[in-house]
Amino acid sequence: MEALWKEVVNIVQLQKGFLIVDDTTLDKPYAKVMELVCWHWSGKHHRVVKGINIITLIWTDGYVIIPVDFCIYDKNNDGKTKNDHLRDMLLVAKESGFRPEFVLFDSWYASLDNFKIITNFKWHWLTRLMKNRLVNPDNTKNVQIKTVNIPSEGREVHLKGYTFVRVFQIVSKDGDVEYWATDVTCMDEPQREELAHQSWKIEEYHRGIKQFCGVERCQARKSQSQRAHIQLSIRAFLRLEIERRRKGQSWFESKRKITREAIRDYIKSPRYVLSHVVTA
Repeated sequence: MEALWKEVVNIVQLQKGFLIVDDTTLDKPYAKVMELVCWHWSGKHHRVVKGINIITLIWTDGYVIIPVDFCIYDKNNDGKTKNDHLRDMLLVAKESGFRPEFVLFDSWYASLDNFKIITNFKWHWLTRLMKNRLVNPDNTKNVQIKTVNIPSEGREVHLKGYTFVRVFQIVSKDGDVEYWATDVTCMDEPQREELAHQSWKIEEYHRGIKQFCGVERCQARKSQSQRAHIQLSIRAFLRLEIERRRKGQSWFESKRKITREAIRDYIKSPRYVLSHVVTA
């Protein structure tokens, strides 16, 4: 993590932008004796799968995507939950000087302890809530948020165990319902929509490290080798992203350029040459 931070400290803007956290599972369906591999929920497969789970904290200004911290969720050995790891990373971010405009995360990380540490840092947050989350809309009793009438502009309610928040109900074209919440009680729907759009940056990041940096392709059995491969894949992504910002060149084109030049150089001076085979 220290090596990664040394590379990004002069790229990020500590007093601006957004911090976004989420995890992803590296598929290892055939691993039998590979360390760090266990069963995790996969958003890609929409079921529990065998793999290695990585939790990543990224910084974005709305365009560039910079991983600033990550950890491997080794739930069988490290004695911590995903939310514990998130709070550890937020504390490191605070100590590093970050003052983000918002911290954005999914409903898995919408715990009271996470809300409270962000509030203690005097930061703001936006997240999704599960439909059974308890809120008090009218100072009478706590009810599940799915039973509350929420207008299009949002509604201020008391979140059980926390304080007043603003909640929004979003209904998709196919009828799916999402509930969003923020500690900024004066937020309007256009601002929520823009922040929700920013939160998808981490999904772009997950696609990038898997498709262009080979983060899933290490077949080593030892934990140390897997950890080294994952860190180097993330640092490789950082270089592709910096090139994208500097030249306006996509990750795909940057990787293709590297591969093309490597093949060209090898053809000019091949390391292994087939010897002439004489047949009878």
